[in-house]
Amino acid sequence: MAGDAPDVLLGVRDGLLRFFHDGLDRPVPVAVVPQDEAAEKASPRLPLGDAEMIETARARASGLRDRLLGAYPFYLAACGGLHRVAYGGRDHLFVRAWVALLGPVGEAVGGSGSVELPERFVGETAAGPPPVLSLPGTRRRGGLLASLTGGLETRRSAVSLATLHALSSFFAGLLESRPVRGPGG
Repeated sequence: MAGDAPDVLLGVRDGLLRFFHDGLDRPVPVAVVPQDEAAEKASPRLPLGDAEMIETARARASGLRDRLLGAYPFYLAACGGLHRVAYGGRDHLFVRAWVALLGPVGEAVGGSGSVELPERFVGETAAGPPPVLSLPGTRRRGGLLASLTGGLETRRSAVSLATLHALSSFFAGLLESRPVRGPGG
């Protein structure tokens, strides 16, 4: 796993456990090994746009794979940022997390849900990068997502969901999930 932020590492672990233990209904040992990454600490700016977030996560995961030369079955990296959607006559900014997963049979990307930044936190966004005026939340308290959702969603839970989605795409058609249980259980 690229990076060493505890909430991101735990989110990846949660996503792996949810996919393998709950989704496949079989216990699989899971270890998430953090890899210190200078690039992650170099830029304090949030990436803007899904493509930039995905490319950043992909580049980090690919860098790990190239550097560690097959030491692990999977290489993952998470990247959070902002994406812009124009509707209602103005641009709206949303916060989202992406996870890139590289493995022996290819690669996949998964994203979390999106939470809109309230207009009072963002300046005019019509041209160029948005001037984000202020961002609520701290890393220790679950980050920006936790602040926006009153703690119902955190960076950890967003990374967990993005990891689950990446694994689901990665293994689609390769692994069979547990049988769907009917209404009676």
